Amino acid sequence: MRSPHPHRNGGETQQHFHSTISLQKLKRFNSLILVFRFSAFCFSLASAVFMLTNSGGSDSFHWYNFDAFRYVFAANAIVAVYSLFEMTAAVWEISRNATLFPEICQVWFDFGHDQVFAYLLLSANSTGTEMARTMKAACTDNKPFCVQSDIAIALGFVGFLFLGVSSLFSGFRVVCFIINGSRFYV
Repeated sequence: MRSPHPHRNGGETQQHFHSTISLQKLKRFNSLILVFRFSAFCFSLASAVFMLTNSGGSDSFHWYNFDAFRYVFAANAIVAVYSLFEMTAAVWEISRNATLFPEICQVWFDFGHDQVFAYLLLSANSTGTEMARTMKAACTDNKPFCVQSDIAIALGFVGFLFLGVSSLFSGFRVVCFIINGSRFYV
């Protein structure tokens, strides 16, 4: 891998040396990111599925009749698709030692989207929590509907936590890129 900074005399650019230990650290770091992205995917997908299959015994209690629950479903489904894409990118990077996009684009893409989707999940699940809280009086008749809504919202919050940790790791990569000119921390 070549450094983006040329020598002061205008000659060729120098090459970075990566030892076997630093490559192992990089693979371990990328594998850790993959685990957090996989966890965010699983919890967001589970939340979307729980909300999608949530319907009460009567016609009035369906998740799509409530704006907040539609928001919870949509946000979790979007984050599940995004996490699936990021898992694919992480597997690509681990297996080929290269990013899908040019390095600078990949670093900022990951960080920016992690931030946006983490806030989207937090917002959606907070809205769903408030709706579930106001529906507690109606939950005496449709207890399974309310319990399943609560489970979907709780799974969404756990997905947010894993996406938040992924966001911290991608932020660390951005800082490394700014300091070193590479997403590698070694």
